[in-house]
Amino acid sequence: MLNKTFSALSDPTRQKILELLKKRDMAAGKIGEHFALTGATLSHHLGVLKEAGLIAGRRDGQEIIYSLNLSVFEEVAGLLVKFFKIK
Repeated sequence: MLNKTFSALSDPTRQKILELLKKRDMAAGKIGEHFALTGATLSHHLGVLKEAGLIAGRRDGQEIIYSLNLSVFEEVAGLLVKFFKIK
């Protein structure tokens, strides 16, 4: 799981998507307004983030609204703190 998480976090476009979602939940179309990407490329980035568990999507009519999955961020932060803890 951590490999997928860190791989997803390593891309600057995906980092920007996470920054946007940190402010508020957004539909894919609204996220796309912040990038010069094709719909397929944006969909790929959202898929990588979903597969890593960093975001979740819920259907609202014809749109999918994306939000951060904070529990995964908390888990990764906890592991990093434990890893770098000095005894």
